[in-house]
Formats: sequence, structure tokens, C-alpha cells
Amino acid sequence: MADCLRQSIRMPIQQLPDHLINQIAAGEVVERPASVIKELVENSLDAGAQTIQIDVVAGGQKLIRIRDDGKGIDKQEIALALNRHATSKISSLDDLEAVASLGFRGEALPSIASVARLSLCSRVVDGDSAWQIEADGGQVSAPKPAAHPQGTTVEVHDLFYNTPARRRFLRTERTEFGHIEKWVRRLALSRPEIAFTLTHNQRTVLHTPAAKNEAAQRQRIGKICGEAFAEQCVYLEREVEGIALSGWIGLPTFNRSQPDMQYWFVNGRSVSDKTLAHAVRHAYRDVLFHGRYPAYVLNLTMDPAGVDANAHPAKHEVRFRDGRRVHGVVSQTVDVALQDTRPGGHDITPVPMTRESVFHQGSMPLASRPSASGVRDTLATYRSMATAPALADVPEHATEVPPLGFAVAQLAGVYILAENKDGLVIVDMHAAHERITYEKLKQGYDDRNLVRQPLLVPESISVAESEANLIEESGATLAALGLVVDRSGPGSVTVREVPALLRDSDVESLLRDVLSDLAEAGQSNRIADAGNDYLSTMACHHSVRANRLLTIDEMNALLRDMERTERADQCNHGRPTWTTVTMSELDRLFLRGR
Repeated sequence: MADCLRQSIRMPIQQLPDHLINQIAAGEVVERPASVIKELVENSLDAGAQTIQIDVVAGGQKLIRIRDDGKGIDKQEIALALNRHATSKISSLDDLEAVASLGFRGEALPSIASVARLSLCSRVVDGDSAWQIEADGGQVSAPKPAAHPQGTTVEVHDLFYNTPARRRFLRTERTEFGHIEKWVRRLALSRPEIAFTLTHNQRTVLHTPAAKNEAAQRQRIGKICGEAFAEQCVYLEREVEGIALSGWIGLPTFNRSQPDMQYWFVNGRSVSDKTLAHAVRHAYRDVLFHGRYPAYVLNLTMDPAGVDANAHPAKHEVRFRDGRRVHGVVSQTVDVALQDTRPGGHDITPVPMTRESVFHQGSMPLASRPSASGVRDTLATYRSMATAPALADVPEHATEVPPLGFAVAQLAGVYILAENKDGLVIVDMHAAHERITYEKLKQGYDDRNLVRQPLLVPESISVAESEANLIEESGATLAALGLVVDRSGPGSVTVREVPALLRDSDVESLLRDVLSDLAEAGQSNRIADAGNDYLSTMACHHSVRANRLLTIDEMNALLRDMERTERADQCNHGRPTWTTVTMSELDRLFLRGR
């Protein structure tokens, strides 16, 4: 081993041949067949293609064919396309710092051609004919005329045929195609306006027509992410100071055991980013059950100069010049969208009230039941059974049925049974009242200025030197969170003040969690989250308990408050607060109509 090292040290500096340079570059660009698909399809997207056909044989090891209807490549440029660092997408450092295209280094085609047999055929708009070029083992042929419609076709045969060591690392055909299908689905999500077709061994696996409107986009979402997600997601769209966020977020009731359905696209590029993931996770912080993950497909569009797309060799990651601002826009936008996860969603119809009194020792207003023509007769049957006094008559013109309908009974002292226009509504009264109380407590807490509590005995904490440096740099941020922390040594800090609401909390754990967030996302919501945890506990203890008998009036008051309360579809712990059983489901249950 030592002899080999001494021999390598004595080797003279020499220029590597171009083919070997391309094979070294292929190690970064071409990891597996899915990498080839990604690079070639991104080229098609950059060329303005509206229809992309992807044909794969044997998991991509024998053949990968990408055909598009883009702008095409001219005869004078087609040979140059296989030269390393030849590109039409950048020409200066300014272009590189504000790159808006998906591929821009000019490494993909020559790198692929160095480890496979490649054929490229292309025709430009109004071209007399197409032109074709081939590469095998680093040898590039001269362009020759060919028959081809407008656009480009790239065929990649026998991937890694001349690098057997790389070929041995490929998995089974099924596994490799699984990676390809995953990437194509991601690309199809990023560009809903473009039609994609994917075949494997001449069998169509995925076909997504162009989706030009919201309904068609939801249909594509259902085809790729599943119908369950498409039925339980909401569309959001917002632009703030040049940062635009749009896409689909799953309702809290649609959640996953792992973060396997989280798609981020920044300026059309599929990426994985900690800042963005943290921002969404924070927005879902008190509507998901612990250990569950949200599902979403989100597109972030902003000035390319504010994004470094060259942060990763394969461009899987990006860096933001102002990550804190991006985090704030994303978190706030998703949080606002989740506020309407309540009965009736965005289309809440005000319910006319005819009487008010007090519910649960003054904690909730009481309203009598307004009537509606669709349920008046049915409710009349239960009126004589109610323990509450007779309800006042209501005007005949009050015909609006609220989303949760009207209470008809209480089951086992736990559930409220109500009837709405769709059928039977079942409400967990403790979970529902817990959310209502929690949101009221949060509003009261947010309206007050943050009060800091000096510690009677300041707490000294040992930290890494890098963490101590971060604390010095983030003094103003920490103070805004209610933490006053001084550096007392190279690897130690002293906590002198904490938020009054958290005076009895574990100060050291709180500070370390805040530092972790600052290092990861440039900001922290741990203080707010810890305060919300405290308020959530208070809400749980002060909410109506099981086996507490409610009158019809009290049940209706609870239903109306649910409809007015943000995030009322789930309690503070992420459990659903209500569900519905439609009339058609009841008819099937009892075999009606057979």
C-alpha cells in the first residue's frame, strides 16, 4: 500500500484525455438510468416542449428514448451539443447567477455519450430536414440528414456498456424503473401544462394530458399522488414581494406515516430543501397528530438571482440568499390556508341566530336552532324528546342549512349527532370544544406583547463554540423570542430572561432547540410552539368532558362555534373532531333501493 502511494506521488502532472474527463463528469451527472431521464427531460422542458414521450426498455439499461416537440437544434449546433461545457443557456457570470433554465452546465449530453451509445436527431421550426448525430465510446459522427418532425429525439443504448464497474452497481430492472417512474412523476407534477407519456417495455405506465385549468390539474394530481389526496387537498396561491407560492396541500386529516408525499419545485426545478420543509412543518404544527407528516405539492417562484441553483452537482438542492424571508412567506401562506380547515371551509354562510344565552359557565355563547325547510319535519320528531325547553319558533324564510346542520341527539355522553343537507354528522364534543377553547386562548395570547421573566438564578449552559458564536450573532432574534442570553466564555452562555409563560420550562432544552432551528432555517418558532403547547394543555383541561349531558341548544351552540373557529376540523392533537355519513352511504348500509 505504501509503495502504491509513493508511486502515485511521483507521477507527473498530465492533461487527461477528453473522453476520460467526460467519464469522470458522468460520475456526478449519470448515477443511474433515472439520472439520464432527468437530464434529458429537463433539456426538453428548456426547449419549450409541450409533449414529451419517454420510452424505456429493461429499466433503462438497454434503451432510453426521449422525444419532444420543442424548438430543436440547428445543423450548425448539433455537433457542438455533445461537447463538454457547450450550452445555449448561459454566456456570462451574470447569466449563471440568475439562471432560470433547468440544465445549464452543458455536461449532460457529453457525459451520457461517454458511458453509452447515444443518438441525437433534431429538427428546428421551418427546417428543411432533421439532422442526426451519433456517439459511441467517445467517437462522435458527422451530422447527417434524417426524417424527423419538429423537435428532438435522444436515444441512449446500453448504458454503462464500457464501464462495467458502474454497471455492476445497477439494481434489478424493476428497481431501476421504479426510480425512473418516480422522477417522471415529479417532472409531471412540476409542469402540469405539459403532456407526458412513459412506457416500459412497450407498455404505457403513465399518460398525463396537458392540464390547463385547476380541475384538470387536480385530476393530474389524483393520477400521480392518488385519488385520496386529490379529494382531500386544497389549492393555495399567493404572492408577496416577488415570492409566489402555489400548489396543493393535503388536509390535516390526510396525513402520512413518513414524508414520502412532499414535493417542492423552485422555479420549476424539483428540489429538497430544509428551509422549505421546516416552513411547512411549522404551519402544520398544531393540526397533525404527533409522528404524522403532511402531504403537499408546492411551487415556489421567485427572482432567479435570489436562488443559487448551482449548490449541488445534480442540482437536487438550492440555496436562498434570504432564507428567512422565504421561510416566513411559505409558513404564513400555508398557515392561512389551514385556518379554513373547518366545517364549510371557505364558504361559510352566516347562520341567523334567534336567541342567545350562556353555555358552560359563560365560556361559549348559546344560540337556539334556526330551522330549515329541508330538515324541519325531521327535527320536529326529536323536539319532544329533547330535555331542553321548547325552542322558539323561527321564520319560515330561514332556509339556510349550516355545514354541520342541527343537533338532534347526544350519544353516550361523548358524541353529538346532527343532521345536515348531506346526511348524518357525528361530532366528538370534547375534541371540538378543545379546539375552540385553544384558538380563543391563542388569540388572547397573541394580542399581548411578549413578557420576559428574569430568572432568579441565571442558568449557565455549556455549548459548542459554533453555537456560542451563533448566539452572539442572533442576540436580537433571541431577545424578540423572549430569551436574553449572554456569552460567558468560549463554550458557555448564560440565560438571564425567558418568556413569562415558560418560566417553569426546561430552559436548557428550550435554548438548544432554538439554536437547532436557527442553524437549520435561520429562525425559530420554538418559543411560540412551547407557548402553544402550554395553552393547548389549558384548553384540554377547560373543555367540556365526556358524559356531560348537553341540551339541544348547547349542542347547536357548539356546532356554530365550530363553523366559526379556525382549524376546527381537528383538535389540538391532530385528531378529527367530526365526520359525516351521507344518505347514500346509509342507503347502501341498509340495502335501500335493491
